[in-house]
Amino acid sequence: MMDEGNQSAITEFILLGFTDNPQMQLPLFVMFLLVYIVTVIGNLGMIVLICVEPQFHNPMYFFLGNLSFIDLCYSSVIAPKMLADFLAKRKRIAYNVCAVQLYLFGFFADVECLLLALMAYDRYIAICNPLLYTVVMSQKACKHLMAIAYIIGLVDSMIQTSCTFQLSFCNSNVINHFFCDLPPLLELSCSNTFINEIVMFTFIGCIEGGSIGMILVSYVYILNTIMRMHSSESRHKAFSTCASHLTAVGILHGTILFMYFRPTTSYSMDQDKWASVFYTVVIPMLNPLIYSLRNKDVKQALARHLVT
Repeated sequence: MMDEGNQSAITEFILLGFTDNPQMQLPLFVMFLLVYIVTVIGNLGMIVLICVEPQFHNPMYFFLGNLSFIDLCYSSVIAPKMLADFLAKRKRIAYNVCAVQLYLFGFFADVECLLLALMAYDRYIAICNPLLYTVVMSQKACKHLMAIAYIIGLVDSMIQTSCTFQLSFCNSNVINHFFCDLPPLLELSCSNTFINEIVMFTFIGCIEGGSIGMILVSYVYILNTIMRMHSSESRHKAFSTCASHLTAVGILHGTILFMYFRPTTSYSMDQDKWASVFYTVVIPMLNPLIYSLRNKDVKQALARHLVT
């Protein structure tokens, strides 16, 4: 049971979703179903390919395999419920299920941000210190780095979710969004959310700042090393290995910064929930495509397995 004024008043939330126009529900369902199918196939395919191909048993592909796993889980926290709501007359989500969705979403989002930073660090070692690469990025070291990312994600998401669901939701249970996210829940609460906003900005800021900082520092050294390479072929190869990662970084961090690093008074949920589609649904679909279409080794390995 919830405390008085909280769970006694609210046992479920109503998600408004994208639109209340009945004629748009089916087209949106079909579009997002196709996106989710591509996401599942793309990320599962990348995971299987990395597992079965011996040439991919190295740190870069270890992190890429984890990225595909995170994207698959990340999308699956949001997409199935969203798809079901397109076909439902009343888009309900139980209070406890909403808390679980927020927790899992925050956890996987944190890990993805940190993982992209680890991938930048991996490229820094590979390009700037190639002779030390096998020592610094050993299998044991990679597993420890990933474990740290998962632990940070678990702790941060636990704190954020706990703080959010200590609030009272007594005025309304209608969330103007398609999933349980921090900004719409804070906007819905009838409690003072100042402390929650401070916690949100602090923790997300630390993870975002640390991740972006590591990426920027890594790429400053990477670009400096690339510009000093004498061979144009070596420069092109180094640039190509970084281009996919930089594309993924730009899309994810750009959207997150836009969504979370503004005062809640400036939120426009009708506008922001469409921006949320990028980092909850579109990015998990794009990442395997970005890394496979720009990676000659992945394309060759995929072609071999499709032919056989």
